[in-house]
Amino acid sequence: MPGLDKFDIGDIAMALQDQVDYEHFHLVDPQTGEMGYWTQEGGVDGENPIDLDELDLVVINPLPSYVWYQDMADFAEGISDERAGRRLERAIRGKGAFRHFKDELHEEYPELLPVWHAFSDNRANRRAVRWLADNALVDHDTADRFAVEHPDPDLP
Repeated sequence: MPGLDKFDIGDIAMALQDQVDYEHFHLVDPQTGEMGYWTQEGGVDGENPIDLDELDLVVINPLPSYVWYQDMADFAEGISDERAGRRLERAIRGKGAFRHFKDELHEEYPELLPVWHAFSDNRANRRAVRWLADNALVDHDTADRFAVEHPDPDLP
């Protein structure tokens, strides 16, 4: 079993967030940690369709959007600026929550953007490492240690 250093945690985190469609998948080689990409029409090389079951690669299925939504809700609740928190909470109500949240940050609270990115990236990376453990690509002790070593950053 390869160690955690064999995997690009950021790429796995990105794949777990990829909600575009189900005609493509991100893949990871369990032996080397190398990432790949499969499409229904072009397989893994972009030219030759191949069934996913024929590959010795692990498919990275995206996590449901409510997982990522919760990060926005936790961020809005956790910041000390009550006005900003209320506005961000309102931004994520209803349809278009992700876009409205980002728009609100960019337009009204650009100083919170680096904090948001650190917060959301950290959570995404912990999920990526947990995904690796859940798929037997790293051991659970490694994932547990990573989670302890990467707590949520303090929010202003």
